[in-house]
Amino acid sequence: MRWLSIARHIADEIVEWTDALIRYLPGTIGRRVREFWIRRRIKCLGKHSSWGMGILITGGKNISIGDNFLLMNRSRLYGHDGRLEIGDRVAVNENVTIAASDDGLIRIGSDVLIGPNVVIRASNHVFKSKDKPINQQGHTGGKITIEDDVWIGSNVVILPDVTIGAHSVVAAGAVVTHAVEPWTVVGGVPARVISKR
Repeated sequence: MRWLSIARHIADEIVEWTDALIRYLPGTIGRRVREFWIRRRIKCLGKHSSWGMGILITGGKNISIGDNFLLMNRSRLYGHDGRLEIGDRVAVNENVTIAASDDGLIRIGSDVLIGPNVVIRASNHVFKSKDKPINQQGHTGGKITIEDDVWIGSNVVILPDVTIGAHSVVAAGAVVTHAVEPWTVVGGVPARVISKR
C-alpha cells in the first residue's frame, strides 16, 4: 500500500513538472503544445484554441470550452470543486482569473470579450462567526452567468450570484454586485447603469 502511495505521488509530481514546463514554452510551438496538453486535461475543448504563456488551469475535469477560444498570458482558470462552462469565440486577455472553485458555477456565453486583469469568482469566504478567523470558516458557492456578446473591460471584478445580460458592456474598473440587464452599459463601484445600447 505504501508503494502505491509513493508511485501516485511521483506520478503527480511528474504531471506538475510537465505542466510547469509546458506553461512557459514560447512561440507558436509552445501554443500548439499547450493546446495538445490541455485538450487531454480538461473535460471538453472545441476546435481552434490558443493558449498564452504562464497560464494555470486547475480542476480541468470540471471545465468545458467551446470553439475558437483565446486565453492570453498569465491567466488562470479554476474548476476544482466547481464548474466552468465557456461558449464559442471567447477571448480572455492577460492576467485574468476565472474561478468556479468551492462549489461555484460560472457560465460564459459565446462572443464574449474579457479585458486584462479581470477577476470573475463564483464563491466567497464565509465570515458569519465572530469566534473563528475568516480563513477557518470555509466558502460558499455561487453562480455567475455572462450571456452572449458581452464586453468586460479591464480591471473588472464580478462577484457571485450575478447575471450579466446579453449585449452588455461592463466599463473598466467596475465591481459588479447585481444583475445587469441586456443591452446595458454599467460602470463604477458598485456597478450602476450608465446607459442603454
